[in-house]
Amino acid sequence: MMYKAYQTFANLHNPMRLFAKASERVSNNWFGNFSLNPMQRLAAHYEQIALLGFTHSRPDFKIKSIIDSFGVEQMVEEELVHSTHFCNLVRFIKPGIEGQPKILLVAPMSGHFATLLAGTIKTLLRDHDVYVTDWLNIRDIPVSCGEFDFDAYVEHIINFLKVIGPQTHLMAVCQPTVACLAATAVMSEDKSPYVPASLTLMAGPVDVSMNPTKVNELATSKPITWFEDRLIGIIPSQFGGTGRKVYPGFLQLMAFISMNPDRHAESFRKLYEYRISGEDEKADVIHDFYEEYFAIMDLSAPFYLETIQKVFIDRDLAAGTLTYHGRLVNPKLIKKTFLLTVEGERDDICGIGQTLAAQDLCNGLPGYMKAHHLQAGVGHYGVFNGKRWDGQIYPVVRNHIQSAL
Repeated sequence: MMYKAYQTFANLHNPMRLFAKASERVSNNWFGNFSLNPMQRLAAHYEQIALLGFTHSRPDFKIKSIIDSFGVEQMVEEELVHSTHFCNLVRFIKPGIEGQPKILLVAPMSGHFATLLAGTIKTLLRDHDVYVTDWLNIRDIPVSCGEFDFDAYVEHIINFLKVIGPQTHLMAVCQPTVACLAATAVMSEDKSPYVPASLTLMAGPVDVSMNPTKVNELATSKPITWFEDRLIGIIPSQFGGTGRKVYPGFLQLMAFISMNPDRHAESFRKLYEYRISGEDEKADVIHDFYEEYFAIMDLSAPFYLETIQKVFIDRDLAAGTLTYHGRLVNPKLIKKTFLLTVEGERDDICGIGQTLAAQDLCNGLPGYMKAHHLQAGVGHYGVFNGKRWDGQIYPVVRNHIQSAL
């Protein structure tokens, strides 16, 4: 009933948003040349109305070219390398550029599409051959394709590393840090030739007992049955995944917004002010962020509930009880993979120390193969996007990868 009620509201609201978007375009085209024209103010209002709504389709990555570390513009093309029912493995090709270190960037499956990492990808492309897990929206995947759970997530990472080939560098942003560490441990135990050359874990919940945040406290304050009863919906009949049980993306996004409502309200106020004052570049930055931020995807119920149980409630990885297809995951068996952990000083989703915990778990690695970076002045999103990621964190990541070559 919850999902059906949401979709009914969305169906009613969408025509209003489409009208506002069209009206904004007309107002700008007809009256945009007159400073502080009332129609410009109206267009700015229309822009906000059009933006205030969720979409469920993946936006474009919009990566057509990058400026590499030598200051040279390089054209970029997307290539579909491999596909499963649940994920596309996408490679960003720079024609004529070969031999750069290969990175598998594992995007979070936490309510947003992989396109949220477009800024991360553009920076990595300066010096690397980048592959990305482009997770598909579960609400469009027929039940006949099977369920998707935590083991399936880890299995995708392992299989994608095999597809890409040896000497691939693995990088996880936020939620997949646990799965990527597990995949590396399993492949290390199996002495796989495809074990990652390096592993970069960024702002992820490896051990949530370290400086718990509001997110962690919510997850541990309720029994798993509460999450199953209150937060799981069923895909309506109008979508390909009809009948699937999911954690709806709109609930995840609303939870994120509720953590900082004043900040989001301020962003929309600035969007309006920048637009009517003619500061379009600043306005476009805010608009583009929310256009991407409001593009949401649902999560498979088994995957979501297992993540709550394994990562947040029981802390299986930190406690030494995490399993993969019945096998105990043992990080101390990682012997050949260089490890880097990255955290943000102001991260209100993954507290300081939660990602660093991976260093102690991987006690089979000598000290020279492990490094940690705590970035001052950034919150969760700033760890992998924005000026400090681009200018201060990325050089650390690049040097870490170079050390593993």
